[in-house]
Parts: sequence; C-alpha cells; structure tokens
Amino acid sequence: MTKQFTLYSHPVGPNGWKVAQVLCELGLEYQTIMKEFGGVENGMKTPEFEKINPNGRIPALVDHSNNDLIIWESGAIILYLVKKYDPEHKFYPASLEDQALVDTWFFYQMTGFGPYTGQAVWFKVLTKNQNVEAADRYVAEVHRMCKVLTGQLEKEATGWLVLGKCTIADLSFLQWVRFLYRLGIDTEKEYPTLHKWKEAMLARPAIQASTEGEAWPEL
Repeated sequence: MTKQFTLYSHPVGPNGWKVAQVLCELGLEYQTIMKEFGGVENGMKTPEFEKINPNGRIPALVDHSNNDLIIWESGAIILYLVKKYDPEHKFYPASLEDQALVDTWFFYQMTGFGPYTGQAVWFKVLTKNQNVEAADRYVAEVHRMCKVLTGQLEKEATGWLVLGKCTIADLSFLQWVRFLYRLGIDTEKEYPTLHKWKEAMLARPAIQASTEGEAWPEL
C-alpha cells in the first residue's frame, strides 16, 4: 500500500532527517527514498530527480493525497506540513504573533545555523584543499550561534526555544546540533544547556520513530 508521502532524503543530510522527524511528530505515513550526491545513478543531479527538484538537492516531498503535490526546500516542506496537517497547532501556533516568534527561530536555523555549520564542516573536515582562515571563521560563527541558542534556552527556562513547548523551531535545529561533533564541539562540556535540550529532543518517541527501518545516521 502506497504511503501518503514520499520523502526524498540522504542517509547523512540533516535537512532530510528533520523533515522525517516532523512527519513522525504529526503521525503521518511516509516512505523514504534515499538519494546519493552528484550525478551518479540514483543521484540528486540526474534528469530524473531534477524533474522532482530542479535544484537537484534533498529533501523533496510528494504528497500523494494532494494530487502528488511536490514541495522542496526543507523550510517550505515543514511549513506546508504543519499548516495543512497540524489542525490542533501542536507544533505551529494559530496566531500571527506566535507564528512570528516561532518563525524567527525557524528561519534562524535555515539561514544561519544550518548554512554556517555546513560550511564549517566542509572547510574544516571534508575538503581536501584546506583553507584554515575559512575554517576558523565558520567554526567561530558556529560557536557564536551556539551561545545564541544557549541564551534563548536559558531565557525561556522551559526546555524549549519558544512558546514553552516543542515547535518546528526546535525540530529544525536538532539534526544540525547533532552535527556539531564533526567540528570537535563537545556540547555536554561546552554548552550544557544546549546539550540537555538535545538529549530531551532525542528521547522523544517520534524522533526515535523517524529512524525505524533506517540506520541512525552517523553524521
């Protein structure tokens, strides 16, 4: 039987996993198709996949219950899911004012924390052409943003980033915070408040369910 959604993802890419976690939190049925980097067979840069996402990246989502609607870009996917499939507003509030508070942190992840962490990992870990100045700059920015997150968590003092409950803001950050060990950042020692939040997120049943049938990715 076809699941309601098809999620195109990657075993390591954080953005695909955060969509899977939102799907699980909402109790939605989906199947995952893992793609590879580049233009190889089953790759993201192939004509077949670029018919789904012309940008040739994951994640992409197909909603089979809505005329096979295709959405790509993780932020667009997550906002679609909560606006259409979260009528009780568990993870995205009803009021414009509260939406703005959640969106502030949600977009901070997408425009700041995620891209800077990704660039830091690239320049410090993955590239063969070492650029110490670039690596140091991006790693320093990641540390700065960890301090920003810590400050918000301590200010709220509820265990969550905003509104006193788990929202798409929290869900958008989890996989990227998990990524920090690749930079040699020990959240337990360096950012204990952020580490406590991460462990609470990982303990959520829906977060654990998002890995069923797949190996929990070693980022």
